[in-house]
Amino acid sequence: MADLSTNVGGIRSPNPFWLASAPPTNSGYQVMRAFEAGWGGAVWKTLTDDPIVNVSSRFAGLSWKGQPMVGMNNIELISDRPLEDNLREIREVKQAFPDRAVVASLMIEPKRERWHEVVKRVQDAGVDGFELNFGCPHGMSERGMGAAVGQVPELVRQNTEWVVEVAEVPVIVKLTPNITDVRHTARAAVQGGAHAVSMINTINSLMGVDLDTWNPIPHVDGRGAHGGYCGPAVKPIALHMVGDCARDPEVTVPISGIGGVASWQDAVEFLLMGASNVQVCTAAMYYGFRIVEDMIDGLNQYLDARGIASVQEIVGQSVPRYGDWNDLNLSYKVVARIDQDKCIHCNRCYIACEDAAHQCIDRVQTAGRETQLVVDETECVGCNLCSMVCPVEDCITMVQVETGRPPQTWRERQLQA
Repeated sequence: MADLSTNVGGIRSPNPFWLASAPPTNSGYQVMRAFEAGWGGAVWKTLTDDPIVNVSSRFAGLSWKGQPMVGMNNIELISDRPLEDNLREIREVKQAFPDRAVVASLMIEPKRERWHEVVKRVQDAGVDGFELNFGCPHGMSERGMGAAVGQVPELVRQNTEWVVEVAEVPVIVKLTPNITDVRHTARAAVQGGAHAVSMINTINSLMGVDLDTWNPIPHVDGRGAHGGYCGPAVKPIALHMVGDCARDPEVTVPISGIGGVASWQDAVEFLLMGASNVQVCTAAMYYGFRIVEDMIDGLNQYLDARGIASVQEIVGQSVPRYGDWNDLNLSYKVVARIDQDKCIHCNRCYIACEDAAHQCIDRVQTAGRETQLVVDETECVGCNLCSMVCPVEDCITMVQVETGRPPQTWRERQLQA
């Protein structure tokens, strides 16, 4: 069995699977049940010193072709439980599970004295680290907290500095995706003294509108507000931001990857793209805490099958292969090949190519008068659309072909011009 233990900026845990700060980490009862199921760590639902009030209702799910909750929207705010109750339960959890990572998410009004006071109180409860919530996009941002801080690099740096001044445990800064380039705020967090960054928080969203009542979804007494979008649908956005920060020489701290992680395969993708661990929320809300058993087992089998002794050995392995479009090889080409034995003649590839791509699939009449779909490889640009719409597994494959041209990037082409 491989070593699954991780170290994120000084916060150690027996495996890379943490519960993200969210409803599943709202109480000591929940976090203890999660740890019993096998989670390596938990980021406690965001704490503050000024009681807030939540609304009803709060969640909405996006279904796609019979698959519920491929995306999820919420307008819930941070913890509405008394800070003292949370601190008492943190102590109890840490005493019962000393080897698990217990990280306190914090969101405080951006004033130095208030940060100092709360950080000292919370770390006295025995937390292994802090995660500063500079990412929540709704409710609290309208009050100058959450994403209102996370969208301004100078505020990220300043608020991080205030925490690091008194924190005796590692500090993670959780970043908002609701920004043009997350690297700017990640760099600011590093400049402020952060020991790690985490990304992404939820994305601004409106899930839908009820066609009968015309109310936004979800609604609160007939009115709606933008919320935070999460779940499997946001994974590509999260991976992009993790990869961008992992290859940025100014982001010199570990990354905790968040956003649509629902399986061990998702976790491996985040690790390969530079995350040192992953945080999970929506999948745990959908499947329950025991989903971590499959994640741990799958990751172990994946590493063992490749003879990899430690999960840390795969962190960032794909980062050197991810970069700017200008560095891609313009001479590389793939074309589509259709397996005639597997083709069911649904014509979806033909319609997609004819209407929305490059008109390079021909309907050819055979001697037996059966019509076959055949790719004109001289016209095929390798866009992948036909293989994406084909309903038969491995019927259409993309195959590399020689172009006779030497490798050349756009950057090299411009230098020669």
